[in-house]
Amino acid sequence: MAIGYLSIQARTANDAVPLEGVSVKVLDDAGNAVYTLTTDENGETQTVPLETVDKSFSQNPYYSGTPYINYNVLAQAAGFNNLYISNIPIFDGETAMLPLTLIPMQELQRSPAQAEINIGGPAISMPVRRNQEGSVASPYVLRQVVIPNPITVHLGAPGASASNVQVSFPDYVKNVASSEIYPTWPEAALTANIYAIITFALNRVYTEWYRSRGYSFDITNNTAYDQYFVYGRPIYDSISRIVDRIFNEYVRRQGQNAPYFTSFCNGTTSTCSGLSQWGTVTLADRGLTPIQILRSYYPDDIEIAETNIVTGVLSSYPGSPLKTGSSGLNVQTVQTYLNRIRKNYPAIPTITDETGTFGNSTKNAVAKFQSIFGLQSDGIVGKSTWYKLSSLYSSVTRLAELDSEGDTLGIGTVPPSSILRQGSRGQDVITLQYLLNVISEYYPGIPAPTQDGIFGSGTRQAVIDFQEAMQLSPDGTVGPLTWQALYKVYLGIVQNIPPTGSGEDTFEYVVKAGDSLWLIARRYNTTVDTIKSINGLTNNMITTGQILKIPAGQNAPYIEYTVQSGDSLWLIARKYGTTVDAIKTLNGLTSDQLNIGQVLRIPEV
Repeated sequence: MAIGYLSIQARTANDAVPLEGVSVKVLDDAGNAVYTLTTDENGETQTVPLETVDKSFSQNPYYSGTPYINYNVLAQAAGFNNLYISNIPIFDGETAMLPLTLIPMQELQRSPAQAEINIGGPAISMPVRRNQEGSVASPYVLRQVVIPNPITVHLGAPGASASNVQVSFPDYVKNVASSEIYPTWPEAALTANIYAIITFALNRVYTEWYRSRGYSFDITNNTAYDQYFVYGRPIYDSISRIVDRIFNEYVRRQGQNAPYFTSFCNGTTSTCSGLSQWGTVTLADRGLTPIQILRSYYPDDIEIAETNIVTGVLSSYPGSPLKTGSSGLNVQTVQTYLNRIRKNYPAIPTITDETGTFGNSTKNAVAKFQSIFGLQSDGIVGKSTWYKLSSLYSSVTRLAELDSEGDTLGIGTVPPSSILRQGSRGQDVITLQYLLNVISEYYPGIPAPTQDGIFGSGTRQAVIDFQEAMQLSPDGTVGPLTWQALYKVYLGIVQNIPPTGSGEDTFEYVVKAGDSLWLIARRYNTTVDTIKSINGLTNNMITTGQILKIPAGQNAPYIEYTVQSGDSLWLIARKYGTTVDAIKTLNGLTSDQLNIGQVLRIPEV
């Protein structure tokens, strides 16, 4: 019997928060537990071996059986709804990396619900006829080829009522390739297929194929129109490695900038004028390279082009890898990203190299980051590592910004009484948009509207998507029931998402103009060295707006305050020039609820 492998990652908020202590059962088709696993501080389980079918069957287009064995996974964690994933294909010699996106329980929810995802077989085994249509000639064409990060995927036919999900572009390509073909194919065949998948998606974005028709997504997962995407599916290691190398490369005709319309089908039960997926295996076995395989199905003058324009990242890849001996601003950027990310992923070692110098500690931190996120663990920052660092840094800082905004807005526990609809403006709209932004971090089907205090079409769409997810009437109007649901979900997130950091008892402090490490240390009865150690700082330089973790020890100076009628944590924090998180940490509070007469410790500022 052949052996394949399964590894599981439990994370949330676009990977910003690892979920430790998740109980994971791997089950066979009869429901027997093959393994019982627990996620570590990085949200990962150990990689486990599983029996499967010899890979030769998945490399034979005439084999009519199932060339893999399916397994099922049940994930459970305190404060989260259960997740059951069925029919996970395990292939001979392949490691399947299964992401678990757990949804926090709502406030006052007594027991966890259970979400179910069915993975099933790849599209290559489906006898469905494909009818992909597309063009590079459109009146709605972008000027440049851009990597959409994230890309918005509609989970159904274009006109069907279905959810949209947003995923990073590399993860989208890995998902589609894992959903379309078998990961056991020769590398040249896999690479040719992945080039076709990348280019097909970029063609949809470049020509604004769906958005120019009034849709709020970039592409669908319906194989009759586009390419297969299965939300929540495992990604195979052989596919992941190739995508990391070429995710920003695409097929075009010489002399043209536009991504070619790279239609494809399986070439056996379904035929088309584009690429034959099974045919790529035959050509790879003959020794053809990926570009030679592609030219066998598309025009002879096609070539591979590259774009470094990636949306949603803070800075573009510098163009060449960073490694031991490198120096300068780009190295400093990498160190800044890693120092912030390690607050959420403390397994990443502290960087002790001089700022802007890529020494051994920077290499070790990069290698650990790569290991955690399934990248080649070589300690070199190539384009895939650079973009993953940038994307994750954006995610973790975004959460910190949202936490800070919540303190400023004083969300509290009681919803506003106003009724909002498209055209509404004001503070309650800002509150609505803030709640949707927080919720969108944990619910992939809910988009994040712009926080501008104006209830426009984007906010209305986010409200509709939220209402559908909560099984409310999707009318786009925010009345009492929608307000109540928003607060239940939001407060459930606040109560159930675990704190991130080094495990020390800390709170977050936003650096203000005039601050220094010495002043902050004195204010909170700690030392400069302690603050530097917790935050991975290598010098005393801090900047306005920077977020620092501060020890919240029992010896920190405080005053006592007795809660009065009308008080809220936000009002008290504002009155004494501190933060809601600082008060909650000092008092061991797990919610924002207060009682009249309650005595609170307030940090002295």
